[in-house]
Amino acid sequence: MKQRLSTRLANHRHSSRLQTALEGWAAAHLRCLVEALGRMHRRWLASLLTVLVIGITLALPAGLYVMMKNLEGLTYSWKSSVQISVYLQRAVDDYSGRDLAQQIGAHEHVEAVEYISPQEGLAAFKQASDFGDALAALPGNPLPPVIAVTPDPNLPRATISSLLEELRAYSSVEQAELDQAWLQRLHAILALLHRAAWVIGLLLAGAVIFIVGNTIRLDIENRREEIEVMKRIGASDAFIRRPFLYSGAWYGFSGALTALILLGICFLALAGPLGDLTHSYGDAFQLRGLGWAGSFKLIVIGVALGWGGCAITVSRRLQHIEPG
Repeated sequence: MKQRLSTRLANHRHSSRLQTALEGWAAAHLRCLVEALGRMHRRWLASLLTVLVIGITLALPAGLYVMMKNLEGLTYSWKSSVQISVYLQRAVDDYSGRDLAQQIGAHEHVEAVEYISPQEGLAAFKQASDFGDALAALPGNPLPPVIAVTPDPNLPRATISSLLEELRAYSSVEQAELDQAWLQRLHAILALLHRAAWVIGLLLAGAVIFIVGNTIRLDIENRREEIEVMKRIGASDAFIRRPFLYSGAWYGFSGALTALILLGICFLALAGPLGDLTHSYGDAFQLRGLGWAGSFKLIVIGVALGWGGCAITVSRRLQHIEPG
């Protein structure tokens, strides 16, 4: 009984010490967090300039990301307009042509089909051109039956090419055409923009790390004597490093918020022209911003870059500061 009671008492003491240690650890970090914010407030002008530079640097790749999101929605409308024109043999009557159009429409990679009879094609051509009198003088209708095939917009380029070959294989098909060069250029432009977004994002991320690191380096030099005194009385590098790390995190957090504000201002400034653009496409897509998830990711990235840039600089500078 005594042994069990002593064991419980020891466990209770251990848990109490652990709780006390955790509370002390949390209090120390909270104190450093508040001190770092107070230090930025005391040097508000220099801190404001640093935050503005970080905000502009983060707003550039974030704005490019927003542009890519909206461009992908716009290209969905472009892809939906891609059609394969299937020209049938002139001997094919309307009944056979419409039956073939239904067969093609049942294909898993086809989104929509439209059968255009020779009479409908001639009427549309007369309406769209100025050759009505010349066409009326022709002895007959020179236009063949046509099936306009709209592929699934999400199909990759290779699958669309395979679909084109399948359509050409029908016995009643004279010819099938697709503007593949335009489609290839579209995919090449999108791939280039994606690669450019990654390259620019990485370069500007490095710029944020450099900006924060340079700011913290100046702060360390200004507090060099204080750091030497702290080392002389036995303070560890981790203890000295902690307030600077939180300063870097605050710079990254404030810069990310500034980037969000700048993006909002740019979006409002461009709302008119962008509205005209969406209206010209029949409101087929809606303009989208970062959203809550994207904004949270930008803040996390900003804090991580600020913390990382500060950690690199502080670790290097503290190695060169020793008490005299």
